[in-house]
Amino acid sequence: MTEVVYDKQDQLQKIQAALLPGEVIEAVFDLKGAGTGFVGITSKRVVVYDKAFLRKMKAIVSIPYNRITTIAAEDESGLFTGRGFFASSNVVLTTSHGDFELEFRGADKAHHAHNLILSHMV
Repeated sequence: MTEVVYDKQDQLQKIQAALLPGEVIEAVFDLKGAGTGFVGITSKRVVVYDKAFLRKMKAIVSIPYNRITTIAAEDESGLFTGRGFFASSNVVLTTSHGDFELEFRGADKAHHAHNLILSHMV
């Protein structure tokens, strides 16, 4: 079993408390932006904890992999940014419910999350 990648211990514990039987945490990343929440990537789903998701309420949103239709990494290539698709810290998940825009605290974390999620989709 590989070691869980995570940013903050308390976020990891919140995802652990929400696990289903047989579900395993792969990573938990802190997010930045409006809700200042975090995202958990498990063996069965993506779990988004957002403090601003529903009218100033804290919400845990579970997105099973079979409900994600696309995953996109924002392209920030340009004269000064250089690296292209993974120079950005933004990843967008598209579901039938709508888009979930995730702004990570670093392009490396966004790239890692993108690859973990994509590996469950293909």
